[in-house]
Amino acid sequence: MRALTISLLLYGCTRVDPTPDPSATPPPSPIASDHLTGPHYALSFPAKHQQYVDITATYLTDGAPTLELMMATWTPGSYLIREYARHLEDIQARNEAGPLSIEKTRKNRWTVQTDGADAIEVTYRLYSREMNVRGNWVADDFAVLNGAPTFLTVVGGHARPHAVDIALPDDWQACVTALPVGPDNTPCHFVAPDFDTLVDSPIVVGRPTLHEFEVQGVPHVLANIGDSDIWDGEKSARDVQRITEEIVAFWGEIPYEKYWYLNVIAEAGGGLEHKASTLMMTSRWRSRVDDDHKGWLGLVSHEFFHTWNVKRLRPIALGPFDYENEVHTHDLWIAEGFTSYYDDLLLKRAGLLDEDEYLTRLSDQIVGLQDTPGRRVHPLGMTSYDAWIKFYRRDENSRNVTVSYYRKGAIVAWLLDAEIQRATFGKKSLDDVMRAAYALYSGERGYTSEEFRAVASDVAGVDLGPFFARAVDSTEELDYAPALDWFGLAFSEETEAETDAEASDDETTEDPTDEPAWLGFEWGGDRLTTVRRGTPAHTFGFLVDDEILAVNGLRVTGSGWASRMKQYKPSEDADILISRRGALRTLEVTFDEKPKAHGALTIDDDAPIRATQARSQWLTSSAQD
Repeated sequence: MRALTISLLLYGCTRVDPTPDPSATPPPSPIASDHLTGPHYALSFPAKHQQYVDITATYLTDGAPTLELMMATWTPGSYLIREYARHLEDIQARNEAGPLSIEKTRKNRWTVQTDGADAIEVTYRLYSREMNVRGNWVADDFAVLNGAPTFLTVVGGHARPHAVDIALPDDWQACVTALPVGPDNTPCHFVAPDFDTLVDSPIVVGRPTLHEFEVQGVPHVLANIGDSDIWDGEKSARDVQRITEEIVAFWGEIPYEKYWYLNVIAEAGGGLEHKASTLMMTSRWRSRVDDDHKGWLGLVSHEFFHTWNVKRLRPIALGPFDYENEVHTHDLWIAEGFTSYYDDLLLKRAGLLDEDEYLTRLSDQIVGLQDTPGRRVHPLGMTSYDAWIKFYRRDENSRNVTVSYYRKGAIVAWLLDAEIQRATFGKKSLDDVMRAAYALYSGERGYTSEEFRAVASDVAGVDLGPFFARAVDSTEELDYAPALDWFGLAFSEETEAETDAEASDDETTEDPTDEPAWLGFEWGGDRLTTVRRGTPAHTFGFLVDDEILAVNGLRVTGSGWASRMKQYKPSEDADILISRRGALRTLEVTFDEKPKAHGALTIDDDAPIRATQARSQWLTSSAQD
């Protein structure tokens, strides 16, 4: 173990400093104040092996006696207050004459006494061990830096340019980001025109592998970091180009000068959209198995579609950004749900999924929704509004009380697409709604719920108010019949029991109609992990973390529960002995029959030719007429 340097701080406290990395390059010298037009940040990695990034920030004071600095508390696109300031250490301030007083005044704000200086320098260190698309990660091999958890800015000074200089350790090669390159074209020197752009442009530093291609003359780059012989870079780049071409054709315009797919291959997951880039995380193994690779392509499609839907066409509440407080909107079902509808649909149109694969994915969305009791509790519009307190704070009861606006929003998009096509006899679709809304509301202002719904009704030529009232504003069951009829589809009636029986030649196989008993909870080890609303378990008072010990006086464990239930029939009574927080009690129950799972989507062989043509047009058309 390397020796640690111990230094004395003010107020008699001691600090253990991360050990400097011998390969680290010293941080760039701060730019002189007469060259500054806004904040300047010099980043270095002297302790990258201990997951720290060091930052020296220089700010103009404009002659003010104090300067107030703030750090964002959340990242646009991920709706949860994440308290990024908790990772900030050892903040100090100085001017040319020496140290300055700096005081923390709120959880994410600091006030500096400038002593009349034209510019001040603030240094701080960030612990960076969040391997996700919202936080920061620093290690020996690479770093991922997001704007919100990295950069302190001046309160009220967001409109000024923000410059970034990064000192590369000797064993790293490049900085990859959509940030504009500085006017001197120095490597790893960037200048964002404003704080919004800085936050909107993640930075990946290390040894990336770059795959470049053009679409309609505009450059695009797939930057893989953590690349290895296992990940198929060439194949992934070819498929990313096909996705890019299809989505550009869908929208009919390219709103950026260059686009970066930042793909971190680090046994992680997730993606986050930005105006000219996306940050994604994946596993090195996902390019080797076809289904896994196509799952990754779905992520690529989703995040790239956001370049238009969310980053430019957005709910009115999502801009200008308030980086310190929750920002509520009822329309994430459009922003995220519609994007979730189009991500796989556009893979099908790009030829990266076949019809069966696409229908299977859409089926999975529907089955997942119908298996969520919260769909009858929480309206879709309100799930968007409550994202800050429910979607990103899930617990054992979440499935009972809410639903994903990604999943239900995608299904509502499909039903709305069918509704528009039916109303216009196939002449218009949801594609036209998205493009019309983009033309009207992709500027600075954004759209209201009423305005987006009005665009949909206008394209359809009919009042879609009743559709939205049922699908978005209420907890009524969705009506799938019109979409099934229009596209020539049906729900399979086959149950799991029937499938198992058909697949076996064993004459001793149980009669599939001889249903076992059922209560409706889920196990984890020997304790309950979920008690679903509307099930007998919920009715008879089972709770999460109950340990089930016996049925009618006979011992049973979680691993043996399914087998034991085959010995009982629906409608039979039983006494269940449980342990709840160490105390034994008996619950009297009546078993029920497990509800049939929602059938998967299949092609209706009896559908008219009109439906077959509608399905073909739906699955193959992207470009505008």
